[in-house]
Amino acid sequence: MNSRKALSETRRTFPATKVHHQQPSRILIVDVTAPSWTNSCSVLAEALENTLCLACGLAGPCRVPLLSLFVVQSQQECLLPFTQVKENFARIQACISELRSLPREGCFPQGGNGVVQAVQDGLQQFKQYSRHTAAGGSTNSSVEITILTSQPSKQMVQQLEKKLKDVDLVSLRRIQVVEVLKRDFLEPEAVEQCVPAGESSSSDVAILGMDIDVQTIEDNVISLEMLFKTWLHDYGTEREHLHLLLPTGGFSHAAAPKTALMCLKCDLQERLLDPALLSGTADGTTRAADLNSPCQMAAWPATVLYKLRVVKALKSEGVCESVLYGLPFIIKPTSCWQLDWDELEINQHSFHALCHSLLKRKWMLLAKREPQNTSPSWNVMLHSYYVLVPSDSASLLVKAVATRELLLPSTFPALLTEHPERVCAPVESALNSLEVEVAYNPLHLKSNLYKYLKGVLYKPLHRQQAQPRDQRPERHQPKQHQSRAKAAVAPLLMAPSPVQVSRPAAVGRGSSERSLLPKE
Repeated sequence: MNSRKALSETRRTFPATKVHHQQPSRILIVDVTAPSWTNSCSVLAEALENTLCLACGLAGPCRVPLLSLFVVQSQQECLLPFTQVKENFARIQACISELRSLPREGCFPQGGNGVVQAVQDGLQQFKQYSRHTAAGGSTNSSVEITILTSQPSKQMVQQLEKKLKDVDLVSLRRIQVVEVLKRDFLEPEAVEQCVPAGESSSSDVAILGMDIDVQTIEDNVISLEMLFKTWLHDYGTEREHLHLLLPTGGFSHAAAPKTALMCLKCDLQERLLDPALLSGTADGTTRAADLNSPCQMAAWPATVLYKLRVVKALKSEGVCESVLYGLPFIIKPTSCWQLDWDELEINQHSFHALCHSLLKRKWMLLAKREPQNTSPSWNVMLHSYYVLVPSDSASLLVKAVATRELLLPSTFPALLTEHPERVCAPVESALNSLEVEVAYNPLHLKSNLYKYLKGVLYKPLHRQQAQPRDQRPERHQPKQHQSRAKAAVAPLLMAPSPVQVSRPAAVGRGSSERSLLPKE
């Protein structure tokens, strides 16, 4: 069944349900005509399945609301018309299984028009879906397209520029062209720029009044998984997430009162997924009470404008890690589209200057969270405090810090300076037998979370025995199946390890995630 036939089928099967308006719908186009498809097939399928099981298992609004998948062979084919990701993992997994079963290298001739046609069909499909859901009171106004190919990215951009001149691109937020290459085929410069999270390896090509993001990544599971995990970030740019308030200090503000504050407008970004959101049921129930708590910040969903007022500076070596708690967040300059360019530029330069000065002074900042609403004077307001840690990138790490009320007494004896030899020798021997790593690399450790989620989320669509592709009946939209995760991810909910505050690793663009990749 080709993609044009899929378009006619989707008219009858689109469900009129709500999706999260800030997150764009996703169209993934996989070019399987390239010579390296044999190597890419299994790693692509695994990376995509891993990411989508997280998207299905996370509580709260779905971070990937809608997904459509095209493959480009001798002609384009729509393996998955627009489908709600939440509670449809079985259908998505069946689609990925079909992707794995595609014929391998040498079966399809290379051609440039298939990818462009898939882009056009995907946009047309999204337009039809939007019309259908708008009639039911639900809207999703934007879509992003990711193209995975082993063809030269410049050649692909030229084809898109030539063929999409007269296509309606109003709903298209971005096209992402990802050139997937084996390390052996990468130039030395490209190897240095090849990072999984799409940070320093990307470049923007402005055509057709929009940006095309061009990236190059390695052909392995971790790199592709990190690419797909960027879908889990908050893509709402309607407003900034956080105001960082600093005293003006009187510089060039002679007439300003002492209470005057400089406001840096920032966005919050998650560094880690909250394991607590993967426990209980995955039916959209979130910890609303926690999100509204004065002692809890959340980068997802970004429904609240936080205000942090800096109250004092701290020497970096004077902060004990035992008093820091909760998940870390990354603060970076806002990209809110409602601010004018001059304000965005001044805000960004001011933020960079703050990070630079903190590093030079070896300082951290202690900030107090301002109340969200003005309450009557007889109400007692709870205050929470945070430590802001600089790094050598244009970002700050923010962690909640304990206050007097939360602190428990702790008295520990001093270390003895001398120990019996019969005790020291076994301890030294045990330590000498351990492998020593220069730095902790989370990509070296797995908790089997993907296997756990896949087992919990998967419900067979039917009991029919699998058939070869040429003997399968015409594909129809299967009914939606609801699946719920009934067991908690207990091992992941243990108390978080202390965070190294003196040198936060991999924060923002300055610290590439490439350094975390396991050596081959």
